[in-house]
Amino acid sequence: MTNIEQLVDEIVKRIQPEITTNTVLVEGSGRHVHLDRATIDALFGEGYQLTKAKDLSQPGQYACKERITIASGKNSFQNVVILGPERQASQVEISATDATTLGLRVPVRESGDIAGTPGIVLINGERSVILKTGLIVAKRHIHMTEEDARRFKVTKGEIVQVKIDGYRPLIFDDVVIRVSDKFATTMHIDYDEANACGLKPGSRGEVLKKSGL
Repeated sequence: MTNIEQLVDEIVKRIQPEITTNTVLVEGSGRHVHLDRATIDALFGEGYQLTKAKDLSQPGQYACKERITIASGKNSFQNVVILGPERQASQVEISATDATTLGLRVPVRESGDIAGTPGIVLINGERSVILKTGLIVAKRHIHMTEEDARRFKVTKGEIVQVKIDGYRPLIFDDVVIRVSDKFATTMHIDYDEANACGLKPGSRGEVLKKSGL
């Protein structure tokens, strides 16, 4: 082994524990919508198939080429991305700042937990749909594989803290663990939270078990 190879090997050994043992990739998520078949039909025409534009970090999830407008009685946001594939129920995810702009009181919920949530109007050109429920601020969460859950010694639904070091370091509390082998291990926060911690591409967070604090 050459001196250069030895140096590279030593550097890898030094950083590998930090990357693999107790940290997860952290991604910021902007406002977006998930649509069910009935809503797609109403907005784009019966049988319309959304067009994949870009794969996302979670397996099987993707951003679509199509964009729509979301509107309240007070304000609206245009060019909102649709995420595929289609869902069983339509859902719109925004930040707390977005909710203020729309003039709505929007609860923090896990994805899929939309009972009792406010509605929103979806618009595509001359077509529109009024959702009676489905508007949420997404609860900060970590998608985690079963293998990683065992390695981190956490369980589905457990609440942890995540420490993010950067030029605006902070510790996020009330982070829910979501476990499935259909996931890739990644933490998702919205843009309000991303701006609060100065999130950059490739940022990682240290998972802290609350029972150990």
